[in-house]
Amino acid sequence: MKTPSAPLKITWIIGLILGILGIIGHYFHVEFLTEYNYILLLIGFVALAVGTTFKGL
Repeated sequence: MKTPSAPLKITWIIGLILGILGIIGHYFHVEFLTEYNYILLLIGFVALAVGTTFKGL
């Protein structure tokens, strides 16, 4: 099993922004964000998971 590595800064920022937008869409009524809040959270989590799994991503 591979050891996790730190994701690139841009990967981490993208995952964090998508996660925050998903949370905002869940608690506040913002047209686009409310409609896709779970998808945004999922994509943000996947970006962070892939970034820690593969080195240099």
